[in-house]
Amino acid sequence: MDRFGITKRIALLGIGANIVLLAAKLFIGFASASQAMIADGFNSAGDVFSSAMTYLGNRIASRPEDKTHPYGHGKAEYIFSMIISFSLVLVAYKILRNSLDSILYRESLVFSWWLMGIALFTIITKLCLFLYTRRAGIQTENLLIIANSEDHRNDVFVTSSTIIGIVLSKGGLFWADGVVGIGISLWIGFTAFKIFKSSYSVLMDTNFDEGLKSSVLKTIENIDGIDHVDSVAAKPVGIGYIVIIKVSVPGDMTVRESHGIAADIRKNVKRCKNIKDVVVHINPA
Repeated sequence: MDRFGITKRIALLGIGANIVLLAAKLFIGFASASQAMIADGFNSAGDVFSSAMTYLGNRIASRPEDKTHPYGHGKAEYIFSMIISFSLVLVAYKILRNSLDSILYRESLVFSWWLMGIALFTIITKLCLFLYTRRAGIQTENLLIIANSEDHRNDVFVTSSTIIGIVLSKGGLFWADGVVGIGISLWIGFTAFKIFKSSYSVLMDTNFDEGLKSSVLKTIENIDGIDHVDSVAAKPVGIGYIVIIKVSVPGDMTVRESHGIAADIRKNVKRCKNIKDVVVHINPA
């Protein structure tokens, strides 16, 4: 599976689709004075930026190991995912401010069937993008793709809310359009927080999850000659981990025998999913 090639295709597809949606939403939104549609348009502008960051982050992360980066450039995925989260916060703030202004100053909505048409077109487009990127994100375990997938899914709900705002405003509820815009801003802000949290965990060298840790421990304990496992820790490097293992062996064991056990541990643990390297320290029991 070409993990980086898949991410590149998804990024370019996202850039193209979101540029089309951005232009259509802002044109219709400003023409009809719909704050919900304008908010949705700015959300698409954020989507264009997110897809561009996905492309750039993936391009850097795909570079092989070199002298200054012996474990590759995988953390670029998480750095650029964090940049995406910051951009979403700015988009959320802009939408929130515009929506509050529309309520305070009683800005009216000029209903148009074009609003409904572009909203429905957006839902269909984003649903297709979500299904495609979600499957790719699960296959590749790439946070950049997963972030794009969640963004596409959010847009389905956001644009559905836009339709509700349009319908309610047509019924004379002038404030409904602005309230929907506020809801959109809060949703985008929540998505930004989730992406930031996932990126932060990796960049701050958070230990691996309990499921993978349990699998590593089970692998170690099945190796003969070990008295007990002292500790198992991990340092994330992109999608994978460097695992640091400390084990105790019988005190009368020779150095050659203990190093043989260390070699077995490295070989077997590296077979576990997403393990890039293993460091083993031997202690006398």
